[in-house]
Amino acid sequence: MASTSDIRNGLCIKFNHDIYKIIEFLHVKPGKGPAFVRTKLKSLTNGKVLDNTFSAGHKIEDIRVETQTFQYLYAEGDQFHFMNTESYEQITLDKKILDAPDLLKEGTNVMVQINTETDMPLSVDMPASIVLEVTYAEPGVKGNTATNATKSAKVETGASVNVPLFINEGDKIKIDTASGNYMERVKE
Repeated sequence: MASTSDIRNGLCIKFNHDIYKIIEFLHVKPGKGPAFVRTKLKSLTNGKVLDNTFSAGHKIEDIRVETQTFQYLYAEGDQFHFMNTESYEQITLDKKILDAPDLLKEGTNVMVQINTETDMPLSVDMPASIVLEVTYAEPGVKGNTATNATKSAKVETGASVNVPLFINEGDKIKIDTASGNYMERVKE
């Protein structure tokens, strides 16, 4: 059993007969009244996000998890296949477990959290950013860059990303996997 002082991002807990992962938390100590922790929880079984407030000192049931490195192999419909980089064991995960499945490139290493009691994969943590090649982008018109104008571009995984006007087909761009936003152009 843990208490609210042990809450941190990524902690997996049992709550309301389900398993949740803490995405965000904020410890609040108002001037009047007791302290509390405001959290944003993501269900690891159905992917729903829930806002919840725990009072200070509230006991929560945490789950022992083990983090292992897996390599993304390929997708087959809504099923994504991964391979453990140490034991070469392969697992298949459903699309709803992944945070940004449309940004996943074959060969990318991800961290998979596994419940040690049941040996079931709970969640997949993608790298903070990923470099992808632009496969389609409308040509930018020179002189229309007085503001932060963007256009839609398709990347090699099929995802659509808003990019600045100077990005062309064949350019490699870095994308933030948490938000799916363009970060910068990568020169290689």
